[in-house]
Amino acid sequence: MLVLEIIDLVKHFPGVNAVDNISFSVESGTCFGLLGPNGAGKTTTIEVIEGILSPTSGTILYNGKSRGKSFKEEVGIQLQKTELPLFLSVKETIETFRNLYKRKAAMDDLIDACHLRELLERDNRKISGGQKQRLFLAMALVNDPKLIFLDEPTTGLDPQARRYLWDIVHEIKSRNKTIILTTHYMEEAQILCDRIAIMDYGKIIAQGTPNDLLEQHCKGAAVVLQDINDEEKLADLPWEYFTTRESIEIQTDNINECITFLMDKGIDLSNMNVRSLNLEDLFLKLTGKQLRA
Repeated sequence: MLVLEIIDLVKHFPGVNAVDNISFSVESGTCFGLLGPNGAGKTTTIEVIEGILSPTSGTILYNGKSRGKSFKEEVGIQLQKTELPLFLSVKETIETFRNLYKRKAAMDDLIDACHLRELLERDNRKISGGQKQRLFLAMALVNDPKLIFLDEPTTGLDPQARRYLWDIVHEIKSRNKTIILTTHYMEEAQILCDRIAIMDYGKIIAQGTPNDLLEQHCKGAAVVLQDINDEEKLADLPWEYFTTRESIEIQTDNINECITFLMDKGIDLSNMNVRSLNLEDLFLKLTGKQLRA
């Protein structure tokens, strides 16, 4: 069953096509990821779907129909930036937002789902970044929503806090909730998302399951060369390669042939490493730039 259908969505600002005629659909009980660098149009897309911004044109269907009055009651939203009411404890903050809705999630369920029990009496200004993100997530769940929007929920978190939040998102999805996630962390998308759409300059340039997209566009592995100064030696390289600030990455479906080629060219391989291709490689291949730019 399709929870959301986005058809030919357009959002113009003066001089900018922030969202440029995109279409995608989201099935019930799945996590759908919108990926892209800063400025790609991810947040604008989400805010139009949420109803925060009006579309310039296009169609948005929720459960097969245009969004009605019930839409805002049935969805949960974690914004990219949120200001908390001052001088409230964590518990009081949750209760304040919970009382804004007719339909309310059980308080104990919210506390346990977001691992907030040890923080309930703490001032919401005096908790860590990771703890604050868990509070924001609880605020997005106060109405027991069927559809949840998470706009870059782990930006700025350390790796441990990020993984902790991933576990919570997995738990939420296991309750047959539908999640739309924006992120520029490729590992996050690969772990959490059932399907993804990659955006750049307001357009969707690829969409599908992470594995299908990698199979379609990025078979093989990346041979990574550090500190190579003589790029001219790669002039007749028969595989695609990309230059970053620190390295040159060669995408190849035959590692042995690639290494032999490099050795025959006299390239120093002492700092070489080989890794599997990932979604960031996919974006680099499709656009010629790093996804987290």
